[in-house]
Amino acid sequence: MKKILVTGAAGFIGSHLCECLLGEGNEVICVDNFYTGSKKNVEHLLDNHYFELIRHDITFPLYLEIDQIYNLACPASPIHYQRDPVFTIKTNVHGTINMLGLAKRTKARILQASTSEVYGNPQVHPQPESYWGHVNPIGPRACYDEGKRAAETLFFDYHRQHGVDIRVVRIFNTFGPRMALNDGRVVSNFIVQALRNEPITIYGDGSHTRSFCYIDDMVDGLIKMMNQEEIIGPVNIGNPDEISIKQLAEEIVRLTQSQSEIVYESLPSDDPQRRKPDISLAKSKLSWSINNHRLDGLKNTIEYFKKVLND
Repeated sequence: MKKILVTGAAGFIGSHLCECLLGEGNEVICVDNFYTGSKKNVEHLLDNHYFELIRHDITFPLYLEIDQIYNLACPASPIHYQRDPVFTIKTNVHGTINMLGLAKRTKARILQASTSEVYGNPQVHPQPESYWGHVNPIGPRACYDEGKRAAETLFFDYHRQHGVDIRVVRIFNTFGPRMALNDGRVVSNFIVQALRNEPITIYGDGSHTRSFCYIDDMVDGLIKMMNQEEIIGPVNIGNPDEISIKQLAEEIVRLTQSQSEIVYESLPSDDPQRRKPDISLAKSKLSWSINNHRLDGLKNTIEYFKKVLND
C-alpha cells in the first residue's frame, strides 16, 4: 500500500484516478480547492477508510507525508482558466513549486499532468514529444499553455538541481463521465446541446481537428507512467484517432437521436487547428495503448449526461 496525494482530485480526471488508485489498494489523499472540482465527483469514495478529502489551494504550502504525488490541480478548460488567468498561472507556477518542494522533502515520486496545449497551434503534425511547440506567450490562452510549459520547466529543474524523482505526461483531449456540465469543452457542450435539442455550436468552420481519449485509457496511462522506471518524460498520453469537430458534432447528433441543427460561430483567437498525439513513446516505454473506442466512450458519456440533466 502506498500513500498517494492527488491534487485537483475532485475534478474530472482526478476523481477517476482516485477511484482506480483506491481499487489497487492504496491510501489516497484528495486535495482540491473546488474552484472547478466538485464534491459530487468523490462523494462515493468518502466512506472508504483509505480515502481522505482535504480542501486546500496548492498555491499555499501543504505539509504531508506521502509516497507519490499526482499533480493535476489546474483549471483545464478555456472557459474556466480564462475566468481568472492570474490564478491559473499561479496554480501552474506557485502550486507546482509547492508540490515539488513537498516531493523533495518527502522523497516522493511526483507526476505532472501537463497538456497538449504546450504545443500551441502546432506546425508539426502529429505532435511528438520532441516538438517545442508554437505558442503565443501573450494571448488569452497563455495563462494555461505557458503556465503548463513553466510547470514542466520547474519539474526538470528540480530533477536536475535537487534530484527530485519526476514523471511528466502531456494529456490530450480527454472525455467521459463526470465532465462538468458547464466546462465549455467541445464533447460536453455538444452532448448537452444535443440532449436539449438546442443548436450545436461549432466555433470556426468545423474542419479543425482534435483527438479524443476516453477517461479509462487516460487513467491507465497516468498510472503506468508513474510506476515505470525507464523514462521520466515528457510522454504524450492521448488517442491518435483524429476527427474533425464537424464530424464529432454529427456523431453526437446521431448517437443522441437529437433534433439539433449545427450552427457556426467565429473561432476564438489562438485556437489550434489540428491536434493529434504521436504516442509511439507511450507504446514502447509504457506498453500503453488505446483500449476504448471513441463511439463506446461517447455512448457512456451521453448516458452520464442524461442522468445529470434529469436530476
